[in-house]
Amino acid sequence: MSIILEMRGITKEFPGVKALDDVTLSVARGEIHALVGENGAGKSTLMKVLSGVYPHGSYDGEIIYDGEPRAFRSIRDSEEVGIIIIHQELALIPLLSLAENIFLGNERARGGIIDWRETHERAAELLARVGLDENPETILDDLGLGKQQLVEIAKALSKNVRLLILDEPTSSLNETDSAKLLRLLMDFRDKGLTSILISHKLNEVEKIADTITVLRDGATVARMNCADGVDENDIVRNMVGRALEDRYPPRGKDTAGEVAMEVRNWTVRHPLHPERRVVNDVSFDVRRGEVLGIAGLMGAGRTELAMSLFGRSWGRDISGEVTINGAPADVSTVRRAINAGLAYATEDRKTYGLVLDHTIRRNVPLADLPAISRNGIVDRHREGEVAGTYCKKLAIKCSSIEQPTINLSGGNQQKVVLSKWLFADPDILILDEPTRGIDVGAKFEIYTLIRELAARGKAIIVISSELPELLGITDRLYVMNEGRFVDEMPTAAASQEKIMSRIVKSGEDA
Repeated sequence: MSIILEMRGITKEFPGVKALDDVTLSVARGEIHALVGENGAGKSTLMKVLSGVYPHGSYDGEIIYDGEPRAFRSIRDSEEVGIIIIHQELALIPLLSLAENIFLGNERARGGIIDWRETHERAAELLARVGLDENPETILDDLGLGKQQLVEIAKALSKNVRLLILDEPTSSLNETDSAKLLRLLMDFRDKGLTSILISHKLNEVEKIADTITVLRDGATVARMNCADGVDENDIVRNMVGRALEDRYPPRGKDTAGEVAMEVRNWTVRHPLHPERRVVNDVSFDVRRGEVLGIAGLMGAGRTELAMSLFGRSWGRDISGEVTINGAPADVSTVRRAINAGLAYATEDRKTYGLVLDHTIRRNVPLADLPAISRNGIVDRHREGEVAGTYCKKLAIKCSSIEQPTINLSGGNQQKVVLSKWLFADPDILILDEPTRGIDVGAKFEIYTLIRELAARGKAIIVISSELPELLGITDRLYVMNEGRFVDEMPTAAASQEKIMSRIVKSGEDA
């Protein structure tokens, strides 16, 4: 099999950090090549070098693509030769149609005027290639996240892609949508398209990759041929530099105590379509020292439930009662929810969790500024102490607390979000997809932290699309479907099959 891409001796430095150190990467034509490593290992940085996000001259080393040396100075340069990158955060516009999104920046036009007939016909063909039968005039925001990911791939196909780079394409998808996307990539491979897949879901990597390159601390440490036989433990050992015997910390003894929060008859309507009840008469409780899981498919209403409880951050016409520590709680605003002892670590850390242009120093204490202030003025020394303490406690990889959070890897950004809420010291902590886009080693650290918080008497609610994660770290589970809680079970009696069958059955009964 011929080589379509070689990256030789790639070295990339940022102030105080060597992100890539003499990295090599060789990708064969028509294969699925997985790029794996811990958060901060340099995976996304390497792909930004390849795609021209970091232009030629800002790094050392050479890129050989299709047999020729390349010096990409922009994304447009790399796209012109068929290299298309799909980032973890989709580059789509919610209120435009599917056709408009697919051809945005690549419009079908004649004489400066868009040919809408050609646009819609060509968009329909591309949508069909990725397995979607939606009308090209459908507004993107009307689709679920799994289908939006497929629209992003259709957009890549419109640019005559030859090398498709996907950065964590399934991190936001449920298992059904993830499986559909992986089948699509394998179908593309059968038709000769080359793909580079960045993923922390090692079971998916093991399932579809032909070759795996492992990065650790900015350097290439292994190249693995999947035809020779590879399992997750081999990948993990190369990623973290040691064997990781257990994926989840031991639960220890049952620490569940009195009810910390009780929610009764909670109903939330869609902010733009008030006739839709996104959360429909939900009631539940969580106890001190308990890790409670909420399972469900994308669109079940889990995030909307969490955000509406946390200061009515989402939805309209919200009704129901919340009791915290045995007394009625006012959660009508974010500040009142925090004062009542509630915290919410969002699934969307870039939009809602962090001020990306601010440093780690500024982000960590944000949820409790009065604790680091005197007479309404932030104490810079105390601010630095707090940020430094949590950088050590959560092992945040950074050059210093003065590093802007936008320059951190996704996993380390997530640790900053968690630090912010840990500093606020809530009684009830809602974690929405807490390990999305995080490597296996960092996941274990976060799981251990969750169990430690429960042992200290905190009530933890975990929302996750990864059923093994919920089964590995929770004590009790609620199953949510179409805005309702359809089942409750102790985790010891749960299984992936039982959860999925309950979701399917509730859908049939509705």
